[in-house]
Order: sequence, then C-alpha cells, then structure tokens
Amino acid sequence: MRVVLRAANVSPSKQPAPLFGALGLCAGCSVEHLIQWSQYQAVMACGVVCKTPHFVLHRWNPALAPEAAPFVEGRLLLGALTPKRWAKRAVTRNLIKRQIYEVSALYAHELTPTAHVVRLRAEFDKRHFVSASSVALKKMVRSELIQLFELLSKP
Repeated sequence: MRVVLRAANVSPSKQPAPLFGALGLCAGCSVEHLIQWSQYQAVMACGVVCKTPHFVLHRWNPALAPEAAPFVEGRLLLGALTPKRWAKRAVTRNLIKRQIYEVSALYAHELTPTAHVVRLRAEFDKRHFVSASSVALKKMVRSELIQLFELLSKP
C-alpha cells in the first residue's frame, strides 16, 4: 500500500498550483522575474524606453551601464515596481503587478531577451476607481499596459 503525504486541511483537488519555480520563473510563461533590488537599480539606471500616463518601461542596455550585470544575459527578465506612493493599498499594488506579469507574458515573444522593469509612475484617480480592486481598474491597467508594450514594439 502506498502512502501519500499531504497537508492536513487541503484535499488533493484543491491543492494550489505552484506559482513560481526556481529563479522566479512564472509557471506557464517564458518570463523570469527580477528578484534582487540591485537588479532593479541596474535596469532603471539605463533610462526610460517608453512611457504611458501611468507606467514607464526600462530596459537593460549594457552599453549604457558598463558595470557587470547582476543577472545572466540572454534571458527575458521582468520586474514590476509599484511604489506605495502611487498605490497606497496592497490590494491595488498586487492587482497592478499581476496585470504587468500577465500582459508581459503576452508580449514575451516581441521583447528582447534582456532585463526589463515596468514601473508605476502616477496614481490612478480615486474618484473613478473607488474600490481598490475593481473590474474597471483592472481593465484600465490592462489597457494601458497593452498600450505600453505596443509602443515598445513600434519602430
């Protein structure tokens, strides 16, 4: 008889799927996540590639940052930066980060295999989005992120 070990309060059908593998790799997508703050700083030091009213996209450029990269080149890496200054509630910051990672996975084939950082640069108007995690806010964030990645793909 074979014994299967599992958590006491979780049935086999309701066990959560692993979200991240080793090195911050998202399950089901080809985009790895930046993990250390030094990685974010190195990418943001290279300057802005494109921006929308609420978001800015930074891309690692070895020519602009001569110091050694704190990550391996040739892989697609993405970091999502949502400061408390622009998104006060954790629910809102998490919603924005989830949307950043989902939209970036859609555009992964168009991104150069290097490190990118998407940074929230302005607050969403609280008068239009009363709830911290509303459907309207999700749609607005997603549409603006799609606009950001479309700007990046244009020559």
